[in-house]
Amino acid sequence: MKHLRNILIRIFVLALLVQVWCCAQFHKDTWEVASGRIPEAFDGFRVTLLTDIHGTRFGKDSKQLLDAVRTCEPDLIAVSGDLLDRWSKDIRVVEPMLRGLCQIAPVYYVTGNHEWDRDDTEAILDMVAACGVTVLRGDWVSLERDGRAIILAGVDDANGYAEQPTPESVMAEIRDTVVGDPYVMALYHRNTDLERWAALDADLVLSGHGHGGVLRLPFVGGVLGVERDFFPDNCFGLYTKGRTTLAVSGGVAGVRVWNRPHIPTIVLKSVNDP
Repeated sequence: MKHLRNILIRIFVLALLVQVWCCAQFHKDTWEVASGRIPEAFDGFRVTLLTDIHGTRFGKDSKQLLDAVRTCEPDLIAVSGDLLDRWSKDIRVVEPMLRGLCQIAPVYYVTGNHEWDRDDTEAILDMVAACGVTVLRGDWVSLERDGRAIILAGVDDANGYAEQPTPESVMAEIRDTVVGDPYVMALYHRNTDLERWAALDADLVLSGHGHGGVLRLPFVGGVLGVERDFFPDNCFGLYTKGRTTLAVSGGVAGVRVWNRPHIPTIVLKSVNDP
């Protein structure tokens, strides 16, 4: 019995050490997304995706996170929701991080479900904008390079206002407004709507929400999802349907076991279609 107890204690200590190591080490990925619809001027364009920050500080003024993002050499930083959550007491805790990100590259942001679980959502959005971040709320911007353009759209999480713009209305406005058939990137928090975006012919959707699985195991992937589902779908990586690619970050904070903070950078590649 004593021998079994010692074994269990060692297993527990080892598991605890692995968890501590996971929380302290950023997992940086580089994912290439290739399409003949990407203008040559945007070949090699780098988008670093940050999601599910949940009001977490990564060292003083989040220096550890900023240093990690800086090494990704982004042309654009996308913050795709859950910047804060219902347990974040002071919304200003993320200000140094946001201001630091804006010194690295232009930053764009959409809400996640957790921002809408609070009573001060509008104050959060004002604070984010005051830090120099572009807040996308069911609207879009044109990104230009060497005379060519792609579209970056952003849609609030479904936990928001009932009358807010939807993916359908935003994509319809883009099609009605922009001449031609531009390449469209969309910031959207939830990782569960690939079929919806594919039906709208979006090209690239940048999401989080799934945390890569709350519990993640080597060689297995996500075992337990944020919705308490086993082996959750589309929670980490690239997924494709039709011409639409869904890029899902595992996020950098929130509830996670054996799951390193994840910072993917999506690199656009312009190719000639056969």
